[in-house]
Amino acid sequence: MEMSKHRARTARREFLAQAGGGFGGLAAIHWLSRQLPGAESPLPELNGGLHHPAKVRRVIQLFMNGGASPMDTFDYKPELERLHGEMIGPKEKPEGFTGAVGAVMKSPFEFAQHGETGRWVSSVFPHQAEIVDDLAFLMAMTTKTNVHGPASYMMNTGFLLPGFPCMGAWISYALGSISDNLPEFVVLPDARGLPYNQKANFSAGFLPARHQGTVVNAGSPQPVPDLFADSQYRFATGEADADTMALLQRINQHHSEERPSDSDLLAQLASGELAARMQLSALEVFDLTSESEATHSAYGLDQSETEEFGRRCLLARRLIERGTRFVQVWSGPQGAVNNWDNHADIQKELPPIARNVDQPIAALIRDLKSCGLLSDTLVIWTTEFGRTPFAQSSVGRDHNGGTFVTWLAGAGIKAGASYGRSDDLGYQTAEGKTYCYDLHATILHLLGIDHQRLTYLTGGIDRRLTDVHGHVVHEILA
Repeated sequence: MEMSKHRARTARREFLAQAGGGFGGLAAIHWLSRQLPGAESPLPELNGGLHHPAKVRRVIQLFMNGGASPMDTFDYKPELERLHGEMIGPKEKPEGFTGAVGAVMKSPFEFAQHGETGRWVSSVFPHQAEIVDDLAFLMAMTTKTNVHGPASYMMNTGFLLPGFPCMGAWISYALGSISDNLPEFVVLPDARGLPYNQKANFSAGFLPARHQGTVVNAGSPQPVPDLFADSQYRFATGEADADTMALLQRINQHHSEERPSDSDLLAQLASGELAARMQLSALEVFDLTSESEATHSAYGLDQSETEEFGRRCLLARRLIERGTRFVQVWSGPQGAVNNWDNHADIQKELPPIARNVDQPIAALIRDLKSCGLLSDTLVIWTTEFGRTPFAQSSVGRDHNGGTFVTWLAGAGIKAGASYGRSDDLGYQTAEGKTYCYDLHATILHLLGIDHQRLTYLTGGIDRRLTDVHGHVVHEILA
Protein backbone atom coordinates (compact mmCIF):
# COMPACT_ATOMS: atom_id res chain seq x y z
CA MET A 1 0.00 0.00 0.00
CA GLU A 2 1.45 3.40 -0.99
CA MET A 3 0.32 6.91 -0.14
CA SER A 4 -0.04 8.41 -3.65
CA LYS A 5 -0.43 12.06 -4.48
CA HIS A 6 -4.05 11.52 -5.44
CA ARG A 7 -4.73 9.73 -2.14
CA ALA A 8 -6.22 6.81 -4.06
CA ARG A 9 -5.00 4.40 -1.44
CA THR A 10 -5.24 5.97 1.98
CA ALA A 11 -5.37 5.01 5.62
CA ARG A 12 -8.44 2.97 6.39
CA ARG A 13 -10.63 5.58 7.96
CA GLU A 14 -9.93 8.15 5.24
CA PHE A 15 -11.01 5.45 2.76
CA LEU A 16 -14.26 5.04 4.69
CA ALA A 17 -14.75 8.79 4.55
CA GLN A 18 -14.43 8.87 0.76
CA ALA A 19 -16.36 5.68 0.11
CA GLY A 20 -19.24 6.58 2.40
CA GLY A 21 -19.86 10.04 0.96
CA GLY A 22 -21.12 11.25 4.34
CA PHE A 23 -18.57 10.25 6.95
CA GLY A 24 -20.50 12.11 9.64
CA GLY A 25 -23.29 9.57 9.35
CA LEU A 26 -20.90 6.63 9.24
CA ALA A 27 -18.96 7.83 12.28
CA ALA A 28 -22.06 8.55 14.29
CA ILE A 29 -23.65 5.24 13.33
CA HIS A 30 -20.47 3.42 14.31
CA TRP A 31 -20.34 5.45 17.52
CA LEU A 32 -23.88 4.47 18.37
CA SER A 33 -23.38 0.86 17.33
CA ARG A 34 -20.44 0.54 19.72
CA GLN A 35 -22.84 1.13 22.61
CA LEU A 36 -24.64 -2.14 21.86
CA PRO A 37 -23.65 -5.16 23.98
CA GLY A 38 -21.30 -7.50 22.17
CA ALA A 39 -20.54 -5.03 19.37
CA GLU A 40 -17.16 -5.74 17.74
CA SER A 41 -14.84 -3.44 15.83
CA PRO A 42 -15.30 -3.71 12.05
CA LEU A 43 -11.71 -2.58 11.47
CA PRO A 44 -9.08 -5.30 11.05
CA GLU A 45 -5.72 -4.85 12.70
CA LEU A 46 -3.01 -3.56 10.38
CA ASN A 47 0.44 -4.57 11.52
CA GLY A 48 2.12 -6.09 8.49
CA GLY A 49 3.74 -2.88 7.34
CA LEU A 50 2.83 -0.85 4.29
CA HIS A 51 5.81 -1.65 2.11
CA HIS A 52 7.66 -4.54 3.76
CA PRO A 53 7.22 -6.75 6.84
CA ALA A 54 7.28 -4.76 10.07
CA LYS A 55 9.55 -5.62 12.98
CA VAL A 56 8.01 -2.97 15.23
CA ARG A 57 4.36 -2.85 16.22
CA ARG A 58 4.39 0.12 18.61
CA VAL A 59 6.75 2.90 19.69
CA ILE A 60 7.57 4.74 22.92
CA GLN A 61 9.59 7.93 22.48
CA LEU A 62 11.29 9.52 25.50
CA PHE A 63 12.06 13.15 24.71
CA MET A 64 14.50 15.09 26.92
CA ASN A 65 13.33 18.68 26.37
CA GLY A 66 15.96 21.42 26.49
CA GLY A 67 19.07 19.84 25.01
CA ALA A 68 20.66 17.05 27.06
CA SER A 69 24.43 17.45 27.33
CA PRO A 70 26.19 14.53 25.57
CA MET A 71 29.60 15.00 27.20
CA ASP A 72 27.96 14.83 30.63
CA THR A 73 25.81 11.76 29.96
CA PHE A 74 26.81 9.24 27.26
CA ASP A 75 29.68 10.76 25.24
CA TYR A 76 32.84 10.50 27.32
CA LYS A 77 35.51 13.01 26.25
CA PRO A 78 38.83 12.64 28.10
CA GLU A 79 40.27 15.40 25.90
CA LEU A 80 38.10 17.88 27.81
CA GLU A 81 40.03 17.02 30.95
CA ARG A 82 43.38 17.65 29.25
CA LEU A 83 42.26 20.96 27.75
CA HIS A 84 40.15 22.14 30.70
CA GLY A 85 40.39 25.92 31.12
CA GLU A 86 41.93 26.66 27.72
CA MET A 87 40.37 29.31 25.46
CA ILE A 88 40.32 27.47 22.14
CA GLY A 89 36.70 27.96 21.15
CA PRO A 90 35.25 30.29 18.49
CA LYS A 91 36.41 33.90 18.90
CA GLU A 92 33.06 35.33 17.83
CA LYS A 93 29.82 34.19 19.43
CA PRO A 94 28.21 31.71 16.99
CA GLU A 95 24.62 32.29 15.89
CA GLY A 96 22.16 30.82 18.36
CA PHE A 97 24.54 30.91 21.34
CA THR A 98 22.99 32.74 24.27
CA GLY A 99 26.29 33.87 25.78
CA ALA A 100 29.94 34.41 25.02
CA VAL A 101 32.11 31.35 24.37
CA GLY A 102 34.12 30.49 27.46
CA ALA A 103 36.98 28.14 28.20
CA VAL A 104 36.95 24.38 27.59
CA MET A 105 35.15 22.74 30.51
CA LYS A 106 35.58 19.11 31.50
CA SER A 107 32.61 17.16 32.74
CA PRO A 108 32.19 17.49 36.50
CA PHE A 109 30.80 13.94 36.57
CA GLU A 110 32.70 10.67 36.76
CA PHE A 111 32.47 8.30 33.80
CA ALA A 112 32.85 4.52 33.92
CA GLN A 113 32.50 1.64 31.48
CA HIS A 114 29.50 -0.64 31.84
CA GLY A 115 28.16 -3.92 30.51
CA GLU A 116 29.78 -6.36 28.15
CA THR A 117 29.97 -3.60 25.55
CA GLY A 118 32.05 -1.40 27.85
CA ARG A 119 29.83 1.60 27.18
CA TRP A 120 30.98 4.79 28.89
CA VAL A 121 28.20 6.33 30.99
CA SER A 122 28.24 9.29 33.35
CA SER A 123 27.47 8.95 37.04
CA VAL A 124 24.24 10.93 36.49
CA PHE A 125 22.73 7.81 34.89
CA PRO A 126 23.52 4.88 37.26
CA HIS A 127 20.35 2.98 36.32
CA GLN A 128 20.62 3.36 32.55
CA ALA A 129 24.25 2.30 32.89
CA GLU A 130 22.95 -1.12 33.97
CA ILE A 131 20.98 -1.64 30.72
CA VAL A 132 23.46 -0.33 28.13
CA ASP A 133 23.84 -3.76 26.55
CA ASP A 134 20.17 -3.53 25.52
CA LEU A 135 20.65 -0.17 23.80
CA ALA A 136 21.98 0.95 20.41
CA PHE A 137 23.53 4.42 20.24
CA LEU A 138 23.62 7.06 17.52
CA MET A 139 26.67 8.99 18.73
CA ALA A 140 26.78 11.67 16.02
CA MET A 141 23.29 13.09 15.76
CA THR A 142 23.19 16.66 14.47
CA THR A 143 20.66 19.33 13.57
CA LYS A 144 20.39 22.51 11.50
CA THR A 145 19.80 24.86 14.43
CA ASN A 146 20.68 25.41 18.06
CA VAL A 147 17.49 27.30 18.93
CA HIS A 148 14.99 25.30 20.99
CA GLY A 149 11.79 25.93 19.03
CA PRO A 150 13.06 25.16 15.53
CA ALA A 151 15.22 22.28 16.81
CA SER A 152 12.25 20.69 18.56
CA TYR A 153 10.17 21.08 15.41
CA MET A 154 12.95 19.44 13.43
CA MET A 155 13.29 16.45 15.73
CA ASN A 156 9.52 15.95 15.81
CA THR A 157 8.44 16.89 12.28
CA GLY A 158 11.57 16.95 10.12
CA PHE A 159 11.20 20.69 9.45
CA LEU A 160 12.38 23.85 11.21
CA LEU A 161 9.08 25.69 10.78
CA PRO A 162 5.61 25.03 12.22
CA GLY A 163 2.77 23.57 10.20
CA PHE A 164 4.19 20.12 9.46
CA PRO A 165 2.93 16.80 10.87
CA CYS A 166 4.94 15.20 13.64
CA MET A 167 6.23 11.64 13.43
CA GLY A 168 3.43 10.28 15.63
CA ALA A 169 0.84 11.77 13.29
CA TRP A 170 2.56 10.30 10.22
CA ILE A 171 2.62 6.86 11.86
CA SER A 172 -1.04 7.13 12.81
CA TYR A 173 -1.92 8.20 9.26
CA ALA A 174 0.09 5.38 7.68
CA LEU A 175 -0.88 2.45 9.89
CA GLY A 176 -4.13 3.33 11.61
CA SER A 177 -5.00 1.90 15.00
CA ILE A 178 -4.19 -1.37 16.70
CA SER A 179 -7.05 -0.96 19.16
CA ASP A 180 -10.45 0.56 18.49
CA ASN A 181 -10.73 1.68 22.12
CA LEU A 182 -7.63 3.86 22.56
CA PRO A 183 -5.99 6.68 20.58
CA GLU A 184 -3.30 5.68 18.10
CA PHE A 185 -1.00 8.51 19.27
CA VAL A 186 -0.81 9.62 22.92
CA VAL A 187 1.36 12.39 24.37
CA LEU A 188 2.34 12.39 28.07
CA PRO A 189 3.81 15.85 28.80
CA ASP A 190 5.73 16.82 31.90
CA ALA A 191 3.37 17.80 34.73
CA ARG A 192 5.31 21.07 35.08
CA GLY A 193 4.28 22.22 31.61
CA LEU A 194 4.36 21.64 27.88
CA PRO A 195 7.66 21.68 25.95
CA TYR A 196 8.92 24.35 23.57
CA ASN A 197 6.36 24.93 20.76
CA GLN A 198 3.62 23.73 23.10
CA LYS A 199 1.11 21.41 21.37
CA ALA A 200 2.53 22.19 17.93
CA ASN A 201 5.07 19.40 18.56
CA PHE A 202 2.17 16.93 18.53
CA SER A 203 0.33 18.44 15.56
CA ALA A 204 -1.06 16.61 12.53
CA GLY A 205 -0.11 19.62 10.40
CA PHE A 206 -1.67 19.24 6.97
CA LEU A 207 -2.64 15.61 7.60
CA PRO A 208 -6.25 14.93 8.62
CA ALA A 209 -6.70 16.45 12.08
CA ARG A 210 -7.67 13.16 13.71
CA HIS A 211 -4.02 12.04 13.59
CA GLN A 212 -2.78 14.69 16.04
CA GLY A 213 -1.54 13.54 19.43
CA THR A 214 -4.01 13.00 22.25
CA VAL A 215 -2.53 14.88 25.22
CA VAL A 216 -3.05 13.09 28.55
CA ASN A 217 -2.39 14.68 31.93
CA ALA A 218 -1.20 11.59 33.74
CA GLY A 219 -1.28 13.15 37.21
CA SER A 220 -4.81 14.51 37.00
CA PRO A 221 -7.84 12.74 38.54
CA GLN A 222 -9.27 13.03 35.01
CA PRO A 223 -6.29 12.38 32.68
CA VAL A 224 -8.54 12.84 29.64
CA PRO A 225 -10.51 16.08 30.21
CA ASP A 226 -14.30 16.01 29.88
CA LEU A 227 -14.46 12.28 29.18
CA PHE A 228 -17.26 12.05 31.74
CA ALA A 229 -19.97 14.58 32.54
CA ASP A 230 -19.50 16.67 35.66
CA SER A 231 -21.54 15.44 38.62
CA GLN A 232 -23.49 18.70 38.68
CA TYR A 233 -25.15 17.74 35.39
CA ARG A 234 -27.50 15.10 36.71
CA PHE A 235 -29.45 14.96 33.46
CA ALA A 236 -26.41 13.50 31.66
CA THR A 237 -27.58 9.90 32.02
CA GLY A 238 -27.09 7.03 29.60
CA GLU A 239 -30.54 7.64 28.09
CA ALA A 240 -29.82 11.34 27.64
CA ASP A 241 -26.45 10.51 26.06
CA ALA A 242 -28.16 8.27 23.53
CA ASP A 243 -30.64 11.01 22.62
CA THR A 244 -27.80 13.50 22.30
CA MET A 245 -25.82 11.20 20.05
CA ALA A 246 -28.84 10.56 17.85
CA LEU A 247 -29.33 14.31 17.43
CA LEU A 248 -25.63 14.81 16.74
CA GLN A 249 -25.82 12.07 14.14
CA ARG A 250 -28.47 13.96 12.18
CA ILE A 251 -26.71 17.33 12.51
CA ASN A 252 -23.27 16.00 11.64
CA GLN A 253 -24.51 13.96 8.73
CA HIS A 254 -26.15 17.02 7.20
CA HIS A 255 -23.08 19.15 7.90
CA SER A 256 -20.59 16.64 6.51
CA GLU A 257 -22.58 16.07 3.33
CA GLU A 258 -22.18 19.76 2.58
CA ARG A 259 -18.48 19.77 3.58
CA PRO A 260 -17.08 16.33 2.66
CA SER A 261 -13.44 17.48 2.95
CA ASP A 262 -13.73 19.17 6.35
CA SER A 263 -10.86 17.53 8.22
CA ASP A 264 -11.69 19.22 11.51
CA LEU A 265 -15.24 17.87 11.43
CA LEU A 266 -14.00 14.38 10.67
CA ALA A 267 -11.57 14.67 13.58
CA GLN A 268 -14.34 15.81 15.91
CA LEU A 269 -16.50 12.88 14.87
CA ALA A 270 -13.67 10.42 15.34
CA SER A 271 -12.84 12.02 18.68
CA GLY A 272 -16.44 11.69 19.87
CA GLU A 273 -16.57 8.11 18.68
CA LEU A 274 -13.36 7.31 20.51
CA ALA A 275 -14.44 9.15 23.65
CA ALA A 276 -17.60 7.02 23.82
CA ARG A 277 -15.51 3.87 23.77
CA MET A 278 -12.90 5.26 26.17
CA GLN A 279 -15.60 5.75 28.79
CA LEU A 280 -15.37 1.99 29.15
CA SER A 281 -11.62 1.46 28.58
CA ALA A 282 -9.88 4.55 30.00
CA LEU A 283 -10.64 3.97 33.67
CA GLU A 284 -8.82 0.65 33.59
CA VAL A 285 -5.86 1.94 31.57
CA PHE A 286 -5.15 4.90 33.85
CA ASP A 287 -5.70 3.01 37.10
CA LEU A 288 -2.22 2.01 38.25
CA THR A 289 -3.46 0.37 41.47
CA SER A 290 -3.67 -2.95 39.66
CA GLU A 291 0.11 -2.95 39.27
CA SER A 292 2.14 -4.74 41.92
CA GLU A 293 4.01 -2.98 44.70
CA ALA A 294 7.25 -4.26 43.15
CA THR A 295 6.35 -2.62 39.83
CA HIS A 296 5.54 0.69 41.54
CA SER A 297 8.86 0.56 43.33
CA ALA A 298 10.80 -0.37 40.20
CA TYR A 299 9.46 2.68 38.34
CA GLY A 300 10.19 4.90 41.34
CA LEU A 301 6.58 5.70 42.21
CA ASP A 302 7.53 5.52 45.88
CA GLN A 303 10.09 8.35 45.56
CA SER A 304 9.27 12.03 45.15
CA GLU A 305 12.04 12.62 42.58
CA THR A 306 10.97 9.84 40.23
CA GLU A 307 7.23 9.46 40.90
CA GLU A 308 5.93 11.80 38.19
CA PHE A 309 8.09 10.61 35.29
CA GLY A 310 7.87 7.02 36.53
CA ARG A 311 4.08 7.19 36.50
CA ARG A 312 4.12 8.29 32.88
CA CYS A 313 6.60 5.59 31.86
CA LEU A 314 4.40 2.95 33.49
CA LEU A 315 1.35 4.44 31.82
CA ALA A 316 3.19 4.33 28.47
CA ARG A 317 3.72 0.60 28.96
CA ARG A 318 0.06 0.09 29.84
CA LEU A 319 -1.08 2.08 26.80
CA ILE A 320 1.03 0.20 24.26
CA GLU A 321 0.13 -3.06 25.97
CA ARG A 322 -3.55 -2.31 25.32
CA GLY A 323 -3.23 -1.09 21.76
CA THR A 324 -1.89 2.47 21.50
CA ARG A 325 0.64 2.50 18.68
CA PHE A 326 2.76 5.57 19.51
CA VAL A 327 3.36 7.12 22.95
CA GLN A 328 5.56 10.15 23.51
CA VAL A 329 6.82 10.85 27.05
CA TRP A 330 8.35 14.29 27.66
CA SER A 331 10.85 15.26 30.34
CA GLY A 332 10.93 18.96 31.16
CA PRO A 333 8.73 21.94 30.26
CA GLN A 334 9.77 24.93 28.19
CA GLY A 335 11.76 27.65 29.92
CA ALA A 336 15.05 27.99 31.75
CA VAL A 337 14.42 25.68 34.73
CA ASN A 338 13.36 22.10 35.48
CA ASN A 339 14.53 20.78 32.13
CA TRP A 340 17.72 19.87 30.24
CA ASP A 341 18.60 23.48 29.31
CA ASN A 342 21.57 23.77 31.66
CA HIS A 343 23.00 27.23 30.95
CA ALA A 344 23.96 28.40 34.41
CA ASP A 345 25.55 25.48 36.27
CA ILE A 346 25.77 22.03 34.72
CA GLN A 347 26.90 20.48 38.02
CA LYS A 348 23.80 21.70 39.89
CA GLU A 349 21.20 21.67 37.11
CA LEU A 350 21.80 18.35 35.36
CA PRO A 351 21.68 15.86 38.29
CA PRO A 352 18.09 16.68 39.41
CA ILE A 353 16.52 16.28 35.95
CA ALA A 354 18.65 13.19 35.33
CA ARG A 355 17.44 11.63 38.60
CA ASN A 356 13.84 12.32 37.58
CA VAL A 357 14.12 10.01 34.57
CA ASP A 358 16.97 7.56 35.10
CA GLN A 359 15.36 4.87 37.24
CA PRO A 360 11.99 4.97 35.42
CA ILE A 361 13.65 4.60 32.01
CA ALA A 362 15.68 1.59 33.12
CA ALA A 363 12.55 0.10 34.71
CA LEU A 364 10.60 0.61 31.48
CA ILE A 365 13.17 -1.30 29.42
CA ARG A 366 13.33 -4.14 31.95
CA ASP A 367 9.54 -4.27 32.27
CA LEU A 368 8.98 -4.40 28.51
CA LYS A 369 11.63 -7.09 28.26
CA SER A 370 10.27 -9.24 31.07
CA CYS A 371 6.69 -9.22 29.78
CA GLY A 372 7.68 -9.89 26.18
CA LEU A 373 6.64 -6.51 24.79
CA LEU A 374 10.16 -5.46 23.84
CA SER A 375 10.09 -8.04 21.04
CA ASP A 376 7.74 -5.84 19.01
CA THR A 377 8.13 -2.43 20.70
CA LEU A 378 10.69 0.26 19.87
CA VAL A 379 11.90 2.65 22.59
CA ILE A 380 13.70 5.87 21.60
CA TRP A 381 15.59 8.30 23.86
CA THR A 382 16.47 11.65 22.34
CA THR A 383 16.65 15.42 22.70
CA GLU A 384 16.61 18.39 20.31
CA PHE A 385 20.34 19.19 20.36
CA GLY A 386 23.46 18.96 22.53
CA ARG A 387 25.53 21.43 24.52
CA THR A 388 28.90 23.10 24.14
CA PRO A 389 32.19 21.74 25.46
CA PHE A 390 32.95 25.38 26.30
CA ALA A 391 31.75 26.99 29.48
CA GLN A 392 28.98 29.55 29.61
CA SER A 393 28.78 31.75 32.71
CA SER A 394 31.88 29.89 33.91
CA VAL A 395 30.15 26.57 34.77
CA GLY A 396 27.15 26.22 32.43
CA ARG A 397 26.90 24.93 28.86
CA ASP A 398 25.32 26.71 25.89
CA HIS A 399 23.21 25.33 23.04
CA ASN A 400 25.02 23.21 20.47
CA GLY A 401 23.43 21.73 17.36
CA GLY A 402 26.74 20.25 16.25
CA THR A 403 26.38 16.85 17.90
CA PHE A 404 24.24 14.98 20.40
CA VAL A 405 23.25 11.43 21.34
CA THR A 406 20.18 9.29 20.69
CA TRP A 407 19.64 5.70 21.72
CA LEU A 408 17.15 3.05 20.62
CA ALA A 409 16.14 -0.29 22.10
CA GLY A 410 13.78 -3.11 21.30
CA ALA A 411 12.39 -4.73 18.18
CA GLY A 412 14.72 -4.81 15.20
CA ILE A 413 17.57 -3.09 17.06
CA LYS A 414 21.05 -4.57 17.38
CA ALA A 415 21.55 -4.46 21.14
CA GLY A 416 24.88 -2.94 22.14
CA ALA A 417 25.53 -1.41 18.71
CA SER A 418 26.94 2.06 18.19
CA TYR A 419 27.10 4.23 15.09
CA GLY A 420 28.89 7.52 14.52
CA ARG A 421 31.42 9.51 16.52
CA SER A 422 31.73 13.12 17.61
CA ASP A 423 35.01 15.01 17.56
CA ASP A 424 37.40 14.89 20.51
CA LEU A 425 35.67 17.80 22.24
CA GLY A 426 32.11 16.72 21.54
CA TYR A 427 31.53 19.95 19.60
CA GLN A 428 30.82 18.63 16.08
CA THR A 429 30.23 15.26 14.44
CA ALA A 430 33.29 13.42 13.14
CA GLU A 431 31.98 10.18 11.59
CA GLY A 432 28.57 8.69 10.83
CA LYS A 433 26.62 11.95 10.97
CA THR A 434 22.88 11.37 11.33
CA TYR A 435 20.05 13.88 11.13
CA CYS A 436 16.46 13.56 12.25
CA TYR A 437 15.73 12.43 8.68
CA ASP A 438 17.86 9.33 9.19
CA LEU A 439 16.36 8.60 12.60
CA HIS A 440 12.84 8.97 11.20
CA ALA A 441 13.66 6.85 8.14
CA THR A 442 14.99 4.11 10.43
CA ILE A 443 11.93 4.19 12.70
CA LEU A 444 9.55 4.04 9.71
CA HIS A 445 11.59 1.19 8.22
CA LEU A 446 11.16 -0.84 11.39
CA LEU A 447 7.42 -0.18 11.21
CA GLY A 448 7.34 -1.61 7.69
CA ILE A 449 7.23 1.77 5.93
CA ASP A 450 9.49 3.07 3.16
CA HIS A 451 10.01 6.70 4.15
CA GLN A 452 10.28 7.76 0.50
CA ARG A 453 6.87 6.30 -0.33
CA LEU A 454 4.91 7.69 2.61
CA THR A 455 3.69 10.97 1.07
CA TYR A 456 0.81 13.42 1.24
CA LEU A 457 -0.03 15.96 -1.45
CA THR A 458 -0.40 19.48 -0.04
CA GLY A 459 0.19 22.81 -1.73
CA GLY A 460 1.15 21.00 -4.92
CA ILE A 461 4.02 19.15 -3.21
CA ASP A 462 4.25 15.50 -2.21
CA ARG A 463 5.39 16.04 1.36
CA ARG A 464 6.94 13.38 3.54
CA LEU A 465 8.30 13.14 7.08
CA THR A 466 11.90 13.00 5.83
CA ASP A 467 11.48 15.87 3.34
CA VAL A 468 13.94 15.05 0.50
CA HIS A 469 16.53 13.46 2.80
CA GLY A 470 17.09 10.43 4.97
CA HIS A 471 18.62 6.98 4.93
CA VAL A 472 18.01 3.95 7.11
CA VAL A 473 20.83 3.44 9.63
CA HIS A 474 21.33 -0.27 9.02
CA GLU A 475 24.40 -0.31 11.28
CA ILE A 476 22.18 -0.37 14.39
CA LEU A 477 19.61 -2.84 13.06
CA ALA A 478 19.53 -6.52 13.93
